[in-house]
Amino acid sequence: MKILIIGGGNMGLTYARSFVRAHITSRLDLRLLARSPERVGALAAHEIGTVWGTPEECVPGASIIILAVKPQDSGALFARLAGLVQPGQVVLSIMAGVTVATLRQALGTPKIIRAMPNLPAQIGMGMTAFTSTDEVSRAELVQVQNLLSTTGKTIYVENEAAIDASTAISGSGPAYVYYCMEALMAAAAQMGFAPAEAELLVSQTFRGAVELYSQAGLSCADWIAKVSSKGGTTEAAMRAFGAGQVREGLMAGAGAARDRAEELGR
Repeated sequence: MKILIIGGGNMGLTYARSFVRAHITSRLDLRLLARSPERVGALAAHEIGTVWGTPEECVPGASIIILAVKPQDSGALFARLAGLVQPGQVVLSIMAGVTVATLRQALGTPKIIRAMPNLPAQIGMGMTAFTSTDEVSRAELVQVQNLLSTTGKTIYVENEAAIDASTAISGSGPAYVYYCMEALMAAAAQMGFAPAEAELLVSQTFRGAVELYSQAGLSCADWIAKVSSKGGTTEAAMRAFGAGQVREGLMAGAGAARDRAEELGR
């Protein structure tokens, strides 16, 4: 499988390393396209695959082309790829907000897969939702899912609108977690803990709570009930969260993220 990754940022390099580590492809069959001649040397230093500076040299012959650039750079990217992508090649895009229709029109190719990974993909703990056009064969879809799965879990969605929703939940989700962690660290500091102590208390609590949730078949409500006791400290905290509409605020934030993803697509 000859794979071309366009974009040598965090996600592009994450994919390159994950594919080689999982032995899905070799360094000889992996190509990376840099955005500028200066970037070629920087990417080549990673010794992951063959690095190219112009698309004319590396687009032909690639069976899967991965677009891992920022969405605001999509116009310049499409101009560079004009007339080079062939109908038989599969294009996998992880550009937030760039729709399948836009990709199909700009690249003139029918085989499009749109995916939304998240930051923990960098450590193999990512969550990626993806969808595809009808022209992508079952075998090609399985190939791409195997690639995406090297960075964590995947979920296939039939409706492209679910990609914008996944952007709001899992794509932006790590920031919500860090937001909550930061608030609890600030609370710990107010209560007299040193910064390092506050960080340890909060990070280990989050890590343990998620691991406990993952290993047992209980809902979040079940776990809250297990931690809580009538008239106790957890119940007091939950009452304060409810009064402050913390739950509603988090849901509203996710909704705003989805709306923004849809806006970017338009």
